[in-house]
Amino acid sequence: MITAENIVMEFDLNRGKVRSLKERLFAKVDNELKVKKPFRALNGVSLHVNKGEIFGIIGNNGAGKSTLLKILSGIMKPTSGYVKVKGTIAPMIELGTGFDFELSALENVYLGGAVLGYSKKFIDSKVKEIFDFSELWDFKDVPIKYFSSGMVARLAFSVSTIVVPDVLIIDEILSVGDMAFQKKSYERMQELMFGGSTVIYVSHDIHSLYKMCNNVLWLEKGEVRAIGPAKQVCDEYMQTIK
Repeated sequence: MITAENIVMEFDLNRGKVRSLKERLFAKVDNELKVKKPFRALNGVSLHVNKGEIFGIIGNNGAGKSTLLKILSGIMKPTSGYVKVKGTIAPMIELGTGFDFELSALENVYLGGAVLGYSKKFIDSKVKEIFDFSELWDFKDVPIKYFSSGMVARLAFSVSTIVVPDVLIIDEILSVGDMAFQKKSYERMQELMFGGSTVIYVSHDIHSLYKMCNNVLWLEKGEVRAIGPAKQVCDEYMQTIK
């Protein structure tokens, strides 16, 4: 279902640091104009995820988790290596991605659905289901710029899961809402899994990874520290942070 081979992602952190002629004239050569080695966010990452699997990714902040998800989603292209994904993808990597915060929740349901490739007629048939699940009926006409991050998460999750995608990619979304919504989201993810969806799930919540994932990838400074059965990898990870 998903295969990534030897993924490398580099960023030029020095690009744009000196922009104007005046800055160039006054910049210190050693500090500002010296060519610097690109920052390597991912270095030789490989993985394979089977159809219907819930695959977890863990690691400290800055380990490269979100960068890897963006590459798997097709949002970013790696510097080298390749990714193969079979089927449709519903990415939930950044809360509100594809939303316009000046528009109402209802308008963003249509906007978010359009971004995912759904027709207006199809979204019409799913509006009630989306707002029932998100429990945001009372706020459907409110611009989402007034929403809390948890409310945005509920709306985004509800839109992204109105159908059973082939691949659902989630970055920390289940840790944002309240406990009741987290429980509903977990149950929905279980429905997606049993419905045939493949789920890639990034979280700092080791308990949820234990509970939901078949296998887990542990990233450390952009490299694979460990990959294998969820319990084994999570136990190894926990031993390093005690």
